[in-house]
Amino acid sequence: MFKADRNRLVREFDSEKLWIEPWGENSLRVRASYTTIEDSDWALLPMNDIKTEIKIDEEVATIVNGKIKAEIKRTGQVTFYNHKDEVLIRESENTYQLKYGGRELIPHPGSSNYRLTLRLESDPNEKLYGMGQYQQPFLNLKGCMLELTHRNSQASVPFVLSNLGYGMLWHNPAVGRVNFNLNVTEWQAPSTKQLDYWITAGDTPQEIEESYASVTGTVPIMPDYAMGFWQCKLRYQTQEELMEVAREYKKRELPISVIVVDFFHWTNQGDWKFDPDYWPDPEGMVKELREMGIELMISVWPTVQTESENYQEMIEKGYLVRSDRGVRTQFQFLGQNAIFDATNPKARQFLWNKIKKNYYDKGIKVFWLDEAEPEFTVYDHDIYRYHLGSSLQVGNIYPSKYSQTFYDGMKAEGQENIINLVRCAWAGSQRFGALTWSGDIHSSFKVLNNQVRAGLNMAIAGIPWWTTDIGGFHGGNPDDPSFRECMIRWFQYGVFCPVFRLHGDRMPMQKPIGTTGGGQCHSGAANEVWSYGEEAYEIFKEYLHLRERLRPYISELMQQAHEKGTPPMRPLFYDFPNDKEAWEVDDQYMFGPDIIVAPILNEGHRNRRVYLPYGAEWKNPYSGQTFEGGQYLTVEAPLERIPLFLKNGADLPIASR
Repeated sequence: MFKADRNRLVREFDSEKLWIEPWGENSLRVRASYTTIEDSDWALLPMNDIKTEIKIDEEVATIVNGKIKAEIKRTGQVTFYNHKDEVLIRESENTYQLKYGGRELIPHPGSSNYRLTLRLESDPNEKLYGMGQYQQPFLNLKGCMLELTHRNSQASVPFVLSNLGYGMLWHNPAVGRVNFNLNVTEWQAPSTKQLDYWITAGDTPQEIEESYASVTGTVPIMPDYAMGFWQCKLRYQTQEELMEVAREYKKRELPISVIVVDFFHWTNQGDWKFDPDYWPDPEGMVKELREMGIELMISVWPTVQTESENYQEMIEKGYLVRSDRGVRTQFQFLGQNAIFDATNPKARQFLWNKIKKNYYDKGIKVFWLDEAEPEFTVYDHDIYRYHLGSSLQVGNIYPSKYSQTFYDGMKAEGQENIINLVRCAWAGSQRFGALTWSGDIHSSFKVLNNQVRAGLNMAIAGIPWWTTDIGGFHGGNPDDPSFRECMIRWFQYGVFCPVFRLHGDRMPMQKPIGTTGGGQCHSGAANEVWSYGEEAYEIFKEYLHLRERLRPYISELMQQAHEKGTPPMRPLFYDFPNDKEAWEVDDQYMFGPDIIVAPILNEGHRNRRVYLPYGAEWKNPYSGQTFEGGQYLTVEAPLERIPLFLKNGADLPIASR
């Protein structure tokens, strides 16, 4: 029943095979199947052999790797302990009355695919964080049901961190769900080949997070320009319009690092090239921008319109996502579209060759990978099939492979410090230079509230490069006083995100300027920092310069993210795990080790309650007052000010001098 296979503990009973083996420090990987166990490399990196302690007797077997121990009973029940012999998690027990246990792999009739359920005993007082980006007002996920799939503004990154001292990665890209109930935690995948998850034990959230990064990878070193201000709108319709905006920023002596050419600058979806009627001189555009110290980012969609010059070749070679049933139209936008299959290595090379010829060789070195879930018009995953398998079984890997397409191509060209903006991510995306943003969200204070929690959970899920559309994407009129206030508060928050980026589809809508190619798509109203009136402009200008003053500090944060996987923005408990109150606060956060950020998240508010964690002294950088940690304060927040506190006398240039 039990045996040791080198450093792996194996249990075989009836037709089930169960493997538990070391995978990184203080960590174990668990796999189980009724067929052959697969060496799937979805997110986990290969590991060298690690010495473990395996003990086997007739009733129980254990495997120890540093601070974590797994125990398998003769009945098959698995329990994990930390180095203090405290239970971290335990599978549900198969009892005589209930007749179901922790692991359940039920075959679909006539196939080798299974419906998988993993049931774990639940501590109702446990606190859980991570799991990616969900549009909801919860930081602590205990009690939540989460869909394990991607949608526009939703990114499923299935790593969860517990205040009980463990982190767990559901290492399965199948579409499914998880229920973090009070009575049971239940992971489900309706169609998969095997159970596969990774678990680590640690004494602090930082130790757990760094262990996770060590087995899934860290971000590259962020290029210096990416730490500045990114200007974007839906959508600059011509080359001259974009250049006028860039020149105006320089004329006003405003800091700007990146400017963006959004979608439908192309002739057809899937052509992946500039429409020469509206973008006649890309090389000259890139050259002039670079002389101004500005990088140009261009939008790429994975959609391939039936009229595209590449459609026929791609369908013949199997480079497009297939539809098992119905017509081969997976996305409808200004035409009928299929979707590039990023899970196919040959398709990835094909797309990169087009990108290299039409963009990269013209000097463009940063890309916006939009529609990256990918966005289907209808999310019927049982219809769609990738090179790697059914979307039901592998669909969540898509955004990671989409990022890899560009990362591999850019790396082959000798580029270092790779970063690309992408609308979705999965575990491991970070190592491909993925900067995720929170998708096409509404422009409101309510949604701004959600972004604070979403960004922090994304950071805990192992995606340290994250941002939002400042002001939200859908709606917002620059002449509306209420929206101007929302913009100001969102802009202040944006300064203290890993990437500081303005974008949005502002009202009123601007009409198309042509009937073909890049001319046939509408645009939004102006979305530059001078578009919101003089009061807002003066505030924006101060915060643009504040971001510039903080760039040396931000550079240090990005180095830590590269070296250890440390997220630049993180919940208070990350730095103060022994402060119980720090685990409760969900509307403020640490930006690096030295700054508490407490954004204003409600219209009309001119003060807010701020918690200062125990174990440090905190300085208000505007007033110079200092306070002992372990207390709440009511802090003034006039429209021009976001509440901030500096730890233990940190000398950072918050207030202009």
